[in-house]
Amino acid sequence: MIAIHQSTSGFHPRWTAYCEKEGIPFRRVNCYANDIIDQLAGCDALLWHHSQGNPKDILIARQILFALEHTGFRVFPDFRTAWHFDDKLGQKYLLERIGAPLAPAYVFFDRAEALRWAARTDYPKVWKLRGGAGSANVRLVRSRAEAERRIRRAFGRGFPPYDAWGSLRERWRKYRSGIGGLRDLAKGVVRLGYPPEFSRTGGRERGYVYFQDFIPGNDADIRIVVIGQRAFGLKRFVRANDFRASGSGHFVYEREVFDEGCVALAFQLSDALRSQCMAYDFVFDADRNPLLVEISYGFSPEGYDDCPGYWDRGLNWQEGKFNPQGWMVELLYNQK
Repeated sequence: MIAIHQSTSGFHPRWTAYCEKEGIPFRRVNCYANDIIDQLAGCDALLWHHSQGNPKDILIARQILFALEHTGFRVFPDFRTAWHFDDKLGQKYLLERIGAPLAPAYVFFDRAEALRWAARTDYPKVWKLRGGAGSANVRLVRSRAEAERRIRRAFGRGFPPYDAWGSLRERWRKYRSGIGGLRDLAKGVVRLGYPPEFSRTGGRERGYVYFQDFIPGNDADIRIVVIGQRAFGLKRFVRANDFRASGSGHFVYEREVFDEGCVALAFQLSDALRSQCMAYDFVFDADRNPLLVEISYGFSPEGYDDCPGYWDRGLNWQEGKFNPQGWMVELLYNQK
């Protein structure tokens, strides 16, 4: 029997719907409960789509999942899939270790060393905090002076994990473009005085600084998601007068827009990482070589409902609608 964390967000509703449709035995459990281990009695596996925006998930999700996996219990996401989730620092070292074509990234844990680097590097550079989705906590640094300001702040008072003004500007952009509603915009105004709870869970980001090379000439990025032996994707266009694609809300899905070299590379990376599910974000250098920006096991399920098909391991295109959350269930249910 499969256990599924009881939640109305993320993958959870689609997991339960798939199990009900296919007759797969499952049980809803509360992963935040003190007796979660007792609740799992009689189950063989647990699915839990934990999020970087949920303060309870931040506190304990990985610890519970990895404790279960440590004792032979099957989980989604497992350790190899999720230990680096929403952690760009961890991803840098992992991807460098496996020889992935990562867009060059630079991490410093010493203020003086970071300032020396800022004095001799070229610009622009992309500055990031280690966590954040939808291009949150990502800025283009155009000069040495701007880089030095961010370095001094990183080793001083630090940065809040939630950028209230940046979030409000993004909500305003979406409202003007017809993507977001008035309620969402009003929520952004409220957040100026009352930031979300998750931003208070871990405190301010300080003691490190992370930069990545800016790769010019990209009006979009390519996201390829690999689940088991299948892959699908979307092309995300950058915002107007911006360089960021993640969270832009402007997608296309047709097979013709994809460089299938990215699909093949995504399969290779998933083999190297031994991951259950992984989304890979690619941009292209001047010679049209794909460069990896970051990875994530989680994604918004609604964003992929319009995908017209998927690739199998042989890069054969399979036309038609599909259920990636169902693939996740089968991946765990059929594992022995």
